[in-house]
Amino acid sequence: MSKTLHVIFDGKVLRPEEPVDLTPNTHYVVTIEHEEKLGIQNLWDVLGDLTGKVEGPENWSQEHNHYLYGTPKRKKGFGNRGCANRNRQFISLLKSFCRS
Repeated sequence: MSKTLHVIFDGKVLRPEEPVDLTPNTHYVVTIEHEEKLGIQNLWDVLGDLTGKVEGPENWSQEHNHYLYGTPKRKKGFGNRGCANRNRQFISLLKSFCRS
């Protein structure tokens, strides 16, 4: 049988905070844990404690596959401008397809 009791130590004796249903003059094994009273915390404070800053190369966002998986680095100038050029080409191709 296992019970959890909240007690206060007065310097000599552990005193339960509420009545207990235990047999008098019986030996028990007691495990003591310090109970910390946590105040009300703001969600932003909790999240702020969990966040941090990771130091790394300036081009992490562009070269994330290289740093995560070891793939070769992309060619210079291929970044966002390459995607924009491909998007423009695709849109012009769709427009010409829709006209015909």
